[in-house]
Amino acid sequence: MEPLLEYKNIARGLWAAGDYDLMARTEGLYATGDRLVRAAGISRADHVLDVACGTGNATLPAAATGAIVTGLDLTPAMLTAAAKRAAEAGCTIEWQQGDAEDLPFGDGSFDVVLSAFGAMFAPRHEVVAGELARVLRAGGRLALASWVPSGSIAEFFGIVAGFAEPAPDFADPPLLWGSEAYVRELFEGTGVDLEFRPAEVILNAPSEAGAVELYTTTFGPVAATRQATEADGRWPALRDALTSFFERHNTRDDRLAWPAEYLVVTGRKRR
Repeated sequence: MEPLLEYKNIARGLWAAGDYDLMARTEGLYATGDRLVRAAGISRADHVLDVACGTGNATLPAAATGAIVTGLDLTPAMLTAAAKRAAEAGCTIEWQQGDAEDLPFGDGSFDVVLSAFGAMFAPRHEVVAGELARVLRAGGRLALASWVPSGSIAEFFGIVAGFAEPAPDFADPPLLWGSEAYVRELFEGTGVDLEFRPAEVILNAPSEAGAVELYTTTFGPVAATRQATEADGRWPALRDALTSFFERHNTRDDRLAWPAEYLVVTGRKRR
């Protein structure tokens, strides 16, 4: 199998592992989707695409404005969970399986293109940026939320990466999407003018041990790493490293609450 296709097939399986919706609800991640929709200024007059939508973090609040919304994701299991959430919320959304590197839409199809911690995980960033800009109409708005390459999330991912298989050379590091200079370079020549704003979300769990259990059973890529380390005897080392991480970053005594920094990118495509 061609390496890029094999990588995406593996990624599809990793993101299907665990229970991403349970994780996002427990830790409070869904609040970031509401904030991104407000940053994009979405209204009922807009046609909106949420790329790598996952379980609907930004998709559902976009639909709640009355906009016409499409959610696209590489992983069918994510779309199934997102559709269930939408049905429970009474939101009408079109769900479509697809690849952020090859969006199945014509040029200028959408008034707003979103991605909340999703498109950043596609392997070829320049290709993704070109696709996001391509499907955005002239005068349309872009809004992205991406974890930054420093701080608590970077440390968390770094710990897990130390126990996981290394990414192939063609896969760009996801956290680069949290760098203003890097994102400016990605969108150079696309006709999209960008603005940047740092943001933070407080993530929650019952305790440090509860956080380790939450992330290593519900967050697909991390759950897969746990399974691999349980098989080869490295799980106690990973568990202890994550426990220490949460102890260092906890800001409360009665439960776990840890700050996670991200970058909000908004933009408008020139007419």
